[in-house]
Order: sequence, then C-alpha cells, then structure tokens
Amino acid sequence: MNIPESMTPLTTKDLEDRYELPVYPRRDLVLVRGKGAKLYDDRGREYIDCAANVGVSNIGHANEEVARAIYEQYLTLGNCYGMFYNPVRARLAEKIISLSPPKLKRVFFCNSGAEAVEGGLKFARASTGKSEIIAAMRGFHGKTFGALAATWGEEYQKPFMPMMPGLKHVPFNNFQKLADAISGETGAVILEPVQGEGGVRVGDKAYFQQVRELCDQKGILLIFDEVQTGFGRTGTLFACEQFVEPDILCVAKSLAGGIPMGAVLCSDAVKVPVKSHTSTFGGNPLACAAALASLEIIVRDKLPERARTLGEYFLEGLRAIQSEKIREVRGLGLMLGIELKEKAGPYVQQLTEKGVIALLAGATVIRLLPPLVITKEEIDVALSAMKEVLA
Repeated sequence: MNIPESMTPLTTKDLEDRYELPVYPRRDLVLVRGKGAKLYDDRGREYIDCAANVGVSNIGHANEEVARAIYEQYLTLGNCYGMFYNPVRARLAEKIISLSPPKLKRVFFCNSGAEAVEGGLKFARASTGKSEIIAAMRGFHGKTFGALAATWGEEYQKPFMPMMPGLKHVPFNNFQKLADAISGETGAVILEPVQGEGGVRVGDKAYFQQVRELCDQKGILLIFDEVQTGFGRTGTLFACEQFVEPDILCVAKSLAGGIPMGAVLCSDAVKVPVKSHTSTFGGNPLACAAALASLEIIVRDKLPERARTLGEYFLEGLRAIQSEKIREVRGLGLMLGIELKEKAGPYVQQLTEKGVIALLAGATVIRLLPPLVITKEEIDVALSAMKEVLA
C-alpha cells in the first residue's frame, strides 16, 4: 500500500503530477466548471472556451437535456452488451443513419475517435481483402496502433516503432501524388476533409471529387475521418456534405454531448464477419441516450447553420486583425486556424491569461474550436483578446 509522505493536503495539480503518467503537455490551469461556451477555473475566473475539449463540446457545457437523458437512462439500464438487443441503441442507429449521407447504411458503435478509425481501417481490409492504406501527410487519426500508423508525425510514432505495416503517406490536396501511390494492394484511402491537428487545412472539393472517382474505378474504399469535423462543426452536419460521400465515415468527439462515444458509418460495400470486431462498451445505453439527446439539440437548434454563420463572422474578424505576425487565417465553419510566422505556443498562453482558451495545431497555428452555441458577444471578446495578443 502506498502511504502519502505527508499529511499536508495536496492540491489538484500535486495529485495529478504525482499519480498520473506525464503524457500530457500540461497547462497551469485547473478547470472545474463550464456552462455554454464558458469555462471556470478553481479560483472562479471565467474563460471564453475556444477549444471545446478539442471539439467535443459542440452543444456547449452542462447541457441540461443531455444531463437529464443520462440520469434517466442510468437509473433504467446503463450497460447492455451488443449481443443483446436494446431499444435505445436501436433508436440511435436509426437516427444517425437517417441524418447521414445516403450512401451510408449501417453503423458500428464504439467509444472514441481512435476506436472509430481502428474500426474503419479493419473494415476496409476485411471488405476488400487488401492490406494497403493510403493516408495524408499532416493527417491525424488517433494514437492506438492502427490509427497511429495512419497518423503523420515522428513525434507520435517514434516511441512505439515499428508501426503497423501497409500504410503510405502522400501530400494532402495533391491528387497526382495520391494516384501515383495506388497499387494493386490498395484497399482504402483515409482522409480528413479538414486537417485539424495538421494546421486547420481545408481540402479542395475538386481534389476530393478526383479521389472519389479514382476509388470507384479501382474498387478502393474511401474513408473520411470526421472525428473533429462532424456534427455541425464545419457548417453542415457532416463536412463530407460539402465534398463527396465516403464509403466509411468515422465520427466521435461531439456525438454524445461529452460522453465518450464513437461510431463508424458504413456503405453496403463494407462486409465484416460476425465476432470479428466488437466492443464491450460500444453502443451502451448510457452513451446512446446522451447521443440521442445531443443529436436532437444539434438538429432542432440548427447548430450547423449557426456554425456556418458565426464561423464567417469569426473568420472576418480574425482576417481584419492587422498584424505582421499572421501568415494566414483559414477555416470552415467554427473550425478556424491562425497560422503565424513564429511559434504559436506563447500566444496561446497569453490568450489564456486574457480569458480565452485556444488550442495549437502544430508549432505555428492557433486553432479555434468553440462550442457551436457561442454567441457573437463572446466571439467579440475572443477577437478583442486576439487583437491585443497579436497586434
């Protein structure tokens, strides 16, 4: 038994630093509460949340409808393994397929974005009988072994080498490089419609149309990773609605209003043997109830349309900032990136000090992923802080 060395009460930071593996680049901030698009620390200070837990809190923090759905479901039945039928899971399956692009007919439920990508990669191999998968440079798909092999970047992969074989990486938005990489063993192409971790880089519609045509010609499955772009973030419920329909769509993050949940949406081209890929907690009634409530809010309150309108407003405000530090401002909906001519980390820290929580996307990009319920007034506060920090 580990006995504490001292009877002096330890702070939250002390406890986490002492007992957790140090795998996160910590910020000196203890967050204890949230509401809507605002967060509060342990000293009671208020922040405009432009991170949304890396795109999780699309419907905002502390939504009462989701909280009620979770509470009522837990008192009814919290867990139900997939070998048994369950009405809540059935309703969610019907709901999410009804909202998805027409090509997608079935769903597999899991617990995270990385798990969704793992499922997508496995389903592609099982369905095509081919092991090779093409991914994009600067792409990010998660940190479990299959997803990590698809993720670009030595900083993520090096400690865990060797990677799962069969992955090739080609430049994003460069159709010819992708076409040149295709071989007789290529079973799938996996892409993000907007690269998040890679710097908020928006794909070209013409590029995706060419990729879709090539995949159709060669019998290759097209996988879209919409873990970060899904559920209204980019101005449509799924970003692929602005590009092309994939054969496999991987989603997670904001699906269940903050409860861990992921899903793989599949076309009829996906064929997977019974028992080959399952999950103990995948599709549990608690997460399904939260997802049903969250989807109801997203559709009823027109959050994708809100993201489109407010995203344009935010983007215009960012582009109006006069600063020699800014190289480019880009984005889609409420998924925005400010690329600087220098390291972005110090500016993210300064924003925190001014009451705005933002993210990095690589060394030089400030990434903004606010909840879709953010108001114009809150955006104005964030813009004011950006001007002060970057001017």
